[in-house]
Amino acid sequence: MKKKIFSVFVSMFITILAMAQLSDTKAKAVLDEVATYNKKQKTQAIEFSFALDNPQEDIKESSKGKAWIKGNKYKVDLMGVETYYDGKTMWSFLKEDKEVNISTPDMEEENSFNPAKIFTMYQTGYKIKFVREMFQYNRALYVIDLYPIDVKESEIIRVRIKIDKDKKQIYQIARYAKNGNVYTISLTKITENKPITDAFFVFDKAKHPGVEVVDLRD
Repeated sequence: MKKKIFSVFVSMFITILAMAQLSDTKAKAVLDEVATYNKKQKTQAIEFSFALDNPQEDIKESSKGKAWIKGNKYKVDLMGVETYYDGKTMWSFLKEDKEVNISTPDMEEENSFNPAKIFTMYQTGYKIKFVREMFQYNRALYVIDLYPIDVKESEIIRVRIKIDKDKKQIYQIARYAKNGNVYTISLTKITENKPITDAFFVFDKAKHPGVEVVDLRD
């Protein structure tokens, strides 16, 4: 179950904005500004919260996580799973199971896991609509909704994005699914341009004695 939730989270966190169709002038201007700002950052360390709610099924779960980005390298730590990617090889470390899976993802898989993709939004898949400006969580926000173009094929009904107007950063993403699940990611802190070594994005087995290594590479 933990692996399934983690997989859903990663897919949501990384690909939502990469699928947006820029069909709304105001929304496009806001997203362009966010993308331009983030492209200038050499590194980003992100702290976030992740929540899964389904009132009908009496489901309410939450967790905190962290992500680090440097170019095409990244690391994500969420729900007991650490994912490392050094630009070529991916390591998925399941802490509780003391197991690490090694793989060489193809481009589609890498795009599905890379948290840097949260700031990319120039492909197709969703219609976008500027909803309003509002003041919430002690900050000025832009609210933008995304709607799937192919409603029948998508499990998503709507995605709501809240962007910090002053910081030019995404603050919150909420995905509403047909099964009643609502997945929400809130970016609580972003530290930019802090030096991060390339070795940080490589799983170091020497620092994790007793961990079983499962090499899934061909």
